[in-house]
Amino acid sequence: MPSFSLDDIRCAAEAKYGSTDIDLGSRIVKLLNPLRLPKTRRLALVAVQEKLNTEGADQEALLSEALTLVAESSPAAKALMSAVGDDLAVLVEIFARYSEGTQAGEASPSAG
Repeated sequence: MPSFSLDDIRCAAEAKYGSTDIDLGSRIVKLLNPLRLPKTRRLALVAVQEKLNTEGADQEALLSEALTLVAESSPAAKALMSAVGDDLAVLVEIFARYSEGTQAGEASPSAG
């Protein structure tokens, strides 16, 4: 019968549901996979994503909120937002890359 250590399982989870890392030059900001977020932040992220699809929504504010929710920490989120500034195109690109990197993890029915 197979036997796995918790460390083995953690390594497998990290490989499958790892972060999206953004190199700011002076530091790396980790954007956590939704499955690795606490439930309250995961639910808040879903709410923000639903608002993104609303006509007339403030895309810049919502993308900033979403990236702040998934950042590894508040200081990391502040560093990322400071580096990006008001550049909506960069926010969109970061969120797109983050979303692409997390799709496989979110769609996996075996994760629950």
